[in-house]
Amino acid sequence: MEHPPLISSAAAPSVRRAKTISPTARAWLFLSPSMLFLAVLIAASLLVLRMSVGTKGAEWSGFSLASYAQLAEPYYLKSLLLTLRLALFSAVIAVVLAIPVAYTMSRLQSPLLRRVFLAAVLLPLLVNLLLQSYGWLVILGPGGMLNQALMGLGIITRPVMMLYNQNGVLMGLVQTAFPLAVLPIASAMRGVSRSYEEAAATLGASRFQVFRQVVLPMSLPGIITGATLVFAYNASSFVVPLLLGGRRVPMLAVMVHDQIAPLMNWPAASAAGVVLIVTTLAIMTLSEYITGRRRRLLEASQ
Repeated sequence: MEHPPLISSAAAPSVRRAKTISPTARAWLFLSPSMLFLAVLIAASLLVLRMSVGTKGAEWSGFSLASYAQLAEPYYLKSLLLTLRLALFSAVIAVVLAIPVAYTMSRLQSPLLRRVFLAAVLLPLLVNLLLQSYGWLVILGPGGMLNQALMGLGIITRPVMMLYNQNGVLMGLVQTAFPLAVLPIASAMRGVSRSYEEAAATLGASRFQVFRQVVLPMSLPGIITGATLVFAYNASSFVVPLLLGGRRVPMLAVMVHDQIAPLMNWPAASAAGVVLIVTTLAIMTLSEYITGRRRRLLEASQ
């Protein structure tokens, strides 16, 4: 009587054990590092929330809503409104400037040119934010490059103060967050089929009409996403308003720093951070709702 090889009988349990790992378990195994990182972020947010209802000197044991009530005072309310306004303006300006750049990137045929454009767009993200802000100090200062160029052209007769005001901070916010607007818009425009543009051109539409009536509406989800990313990024900006605003532009992140560094008032700083997080999440949720609704309408029309 012929017996089966011993190696097959020994390998059978390991094969059976390997087959016991279901696809769902394997997916959770791959997701575990990301879930762990997300859990750390949630835990940190909960710690900030707990400190926001504490009292100075008793952040973990006390309970008080005085820090939130303090945010209703004119100074803090003005800081919050200023933060939201500058974040909104910077998002609008960045998107307007990003649309032609994104359209050019999406229509480039040469892979080399696409890489060059992408590298140029990503450059602000590769340079330290502190160095970028110091670069703006050199450009916008009273004796900076921009003032020197304007006086050399005879446009102005004396230096114009471009630093330590909202205009200087706004320029810095737009420049540092510009890539966050370009990338999602370029991705959305790349997804617009050329057949729609060709059909519109066949019906007699000019290139500008094709861009305005075909490409832009179909790229609206990417535009909204880019604006949301810029808004969320700039709403929490600290280095740019601190250096270019010189504490004359008290955005909320600067106020949070002031509450921690000299005053050690952790509850007030945490309350301001919670308000900023909640406001940003609310705007991002609204943006996601608008984007999803627009996407469903586009799918239904196709």
